[in-house]
Amino acid sequence: MTTTWARSRAAAAGVVVGLVLLAVGALLGRPDVAVLGAAPLVAGVRDWHRRPSTGPVVRLEASDVQPAAGTLRADVVVDSPSGVLVGVRRGARSLARAWVVVDGTRRLPLVVRTVRTGPQELAFVEAQGVGPGAASVSEPSPGVSRSALVLPAPRPLGDLPLPPRLRGLTGAHESRRPGEGGGLRDVHPFSPGDRLRRIDWRVTARRAPDLHELYVRREHALAEAVVVLVVDSRDDVGPDPMTWRGSVPARAEEPTSLDLARQAAASAAQGLLDLGDRVGLDDLGAVRRPLPPGGGRRQLDRIRHALALTRPEGDPLRRLRPPQLPSGALVMLFSTFLDDEAAHVASVWRRAGHRVVAVDVLPTLRERQLGERERLAMRLIRMAREDRLADLADLDVELVTWRDSPQVALASLARRAQRRAGASR
Repeated sequence: MTTTWARSRAAAAGVVVGLVLLAVGALLGRPDVAVLGAAPLVAGVRDWHRRPSTGPVVRLEASDVQPAAGTLRADVVVDSPSGVLVGVRRGARSLARAWVVVDGTRRLPLVVRTVRTGPQELAFVEAQGVGPGAASVSEPSPGVSRSALVLPAPRPLGDLPLPPRLRGLTGAHESRRPGEGGGLRDVHPFSPGDRLRRIDWRVTARRAPDLHELYVRREHALAEAVVVLVVDSRDDVGPDPMTWRGSVPARAEEPTSLDLARQAAASAAQGLLDLGDRVGLDDLGAVRRPLPPGGGRRQLDRIRHALALTRPEGDPLRRLRPPQLPSGALVMLFSTFLDDEAAHVASVWRRAGHRVVAVDVLPTLRERQLGERERLAMRLIRMAREDRLADLADLDVELVTWRDSPQVALASLARRAQRRAGASR
């Protein structure tokens, strides 16, 4: 493809200086001055005639290197017959601008660090060709961009709360039902159906020395928990309240409430699935089929991918009824609680007998730069939000703040459940 090339300012200035020196040398009879002007003039004319006929072509391709958490990788491929000036930016922020020597095709690795998750633009790359001797420059090539889906990176958590009732006949949690695999339940006289390997010969010898009656050890059954993670995607607010109106974008280096919700849900899913529990996912801000509870590594991949796709979708719809949940499931609701919708569905689930853990994902706010009216508005918003959380606490909805050591609060809730009478039946 033929591209228009223009003479660079440096080359044009060199030619002008050469002509001036030649003219001065001729008028004054100074051959030494004329010789000084001949060099830039000849170099400028020669390099101009050597300019390429085609311009650079740049494209972004997927990288073969596995990206680490918090990084995005791609390859910038440049096809050009000469050197290229490459510029990379992300949004309104310039990431790099470099001179690249190219003779044919060159592949450059691009690494972008981000704290945000979900769909986002990896980078916008544009290039401009530079001819030999920097005597000519081409038209800027059409910029290219590439989108990426950033999955939330789970963080390790300690003990996690369990639902009031455990289900199934397999799992990692000890239930109150008799079975196998758990701790000692009691020692009972042998009855039809008991296995011979369960006979406790020490107890039998102590209680019935003549072996007229056998005693067996009975254990608790192991069961699994069913947990439903519910993400409130209707809000995606940053630490700066001035960006909540949407006219000013949030900073790319600061995670928003939805980024925190994705990370919190992914962390809880990883911790529960590692214990062999079944975990499902639902979105409070979208009316679509939820991800049913499941187990295993593939379920974690499904949950992380579904979390990365959650985002605000226009005006939030008001639900006529809360999402349906499996019987006896634990509900973990991730929301900012800036309106009544999330608090309402949490109260409905709690009255229905579910154990509900409300995870507050509102970021730490910066209010120093707010004006007097904005401070007053934030005070009203904060008071209404605190009233909602207090009402949930009165209904025995357990509250966890993700920005303040969530693993400590979740471990405390796990120990609280163990102290309840019949908590794991």
